[in-house]
Amino acid sequence: MTTNLVRAVERAVRAPSVHNTQPWRWRIRADAVELHADPGRQLDATDPDRRDLVISCGAALHHLQVALAAAGAAVTVTRLPDQENRDHLATVTIRPGRPDTAAAALSPSIERRRTDRRRMSHTALTAAEVGTLVGIADRADADLVPVASPAARDLLTALMVEASHRQAFVPGYAAELRMWTGRYAGSRDGVPRASVAPPPVGLLDPTPLRAFPHGLLSQPRDRSGPRAPDDAASLLAVTTPGDDVIDHLRAGETLSAVLLTATRLGFATTPLSQAVEVRATRELIRRTVLHVPEHPQILLRVGRPAALADDLPETPRRGLGAVLMPR
Repeated sequence: MTTNLVRAVERAVRAPSVHNTQPWRWRIRADAVELHADPGRQLDATDPDRRDLVISCGAALHHLQVALAAAGAAVTVTRLPDQENRDHLATVTIRPGRPDTAAAALSPSIERRRTDRRRMSHTALTAAEVGTLVGIADRADADLVPVASPAARDLLTALMVEASHRQAFVPGYAAELRMWTGRYAGSRDGVPRASVAPPPVGLLDPTPLRAFPHGLLSQPRDRSGPRAPDDAASLLAVTTPGDDVIDHLRAGETLSAVLLTATRLGFATTPLSQAVEVRATRELIRRTVLHVPEHPQILLRVGRPAALADDLPETPRRGLGAVLMPR
């Protein structure tokens, strides 16, 4: 069983994380895996409250459950098991029984999923396709709220831009962003320049994407000829009833479930955390865009890949030796 647990952790670290910081550590026991936050990888300027860190760890926790289900294991998940240790986020224990077949079905998407920051297709998702993603979130104990009307989308985009302007004045933010997007060659973390595309030329509307510097990835060509470079990607918000650590962890698990499902369906995806990293814009999104009592935890962009988009490169991951804790 230990071999299966090691392999499952190897796959779990493929989960997305803010700036690809991979802010997790793992302890493998005889019949269980512990997930711990790595406080040394917290983004102090971007994420002073550890929201992004815990959401990232939640995504890795769900990836682990998917990997174990695919290996034929049934599990019990205990979240926040140690009230004296806030970094111990979850323990996943093997138990007798049948694996979660719905989780196992997502397994092939772990290696296929990529964060796509490029223009997407001008063909929108159907209502039924968006509904499928919403249903996945419901089963993961969170909500996925589509931002569908043009007015709501415009307001959400404006709040994303406002959040970027606010963060620009946070001491240390710009340096932190440069550090995690300008890693040395061969680095096993951070956002490679080959994974970031510059905004399309002639963009008509403000972009909801974080402004990463020095992107080297080419935007897809449009085989239908010149047209407005904006795309038809859907914008959605993961929300939770509360706003505590357990909610952030659940939001990350939900994010993973939606991303892997979207990948299985052939969609391109981009997690968007910037607007909810700023308390003021996070609250405005809840009250003026979503109109819900629940708390937005992370935003998500989902669309069809552009027809002539090149395959995205795999982003680096740290080896097991860097993330495993001694027993």
